[in-house]
Amino acid sequence: MSRDSKTQEILDRYAAGDRDFRDFDLDDRFYDFSDSDLRGAIFTGSFILASFRNADLRDADFTDCNVKTCDFSGARLAHATFSGSALDAAIFDGADLNGASFQEASAQGHVFTKGEFPR
Repeated sequence: MSRDSKTQEILDRYAAGDRDFRDFDLDDRFYDFSDSDLRGAIFTGSFILASFRNADLRDADFTDCNVKTCDFSGARLAHATFSGSALDAAIFDGADLNGASFQEASAQGHVFTKGEFPR
């Protein structure tokens, strides 16, 4: 699969052991992280427009992110954190949300409480 240079840079840094991608601006185009392994990656404070379809994002941190319109379909999101994030139009169809946290995240004006998940 051919990926754009910015996506490939993040995947290469991850493969080299880097997990900290805080405050990234990944919203200037649509990024494709489908089927990627990004377990434990930290995206805190980032603006992201991307597909994470079927990605392994267990223990990933999306705290205070803008992930509006991102596609997390089929992603492994067990114990991932989306606290305080903007989720409007994000898709979580078939995602594993076991132990994930969406506390204080918002979507379409609704603010999630502890233990509540997007539909």
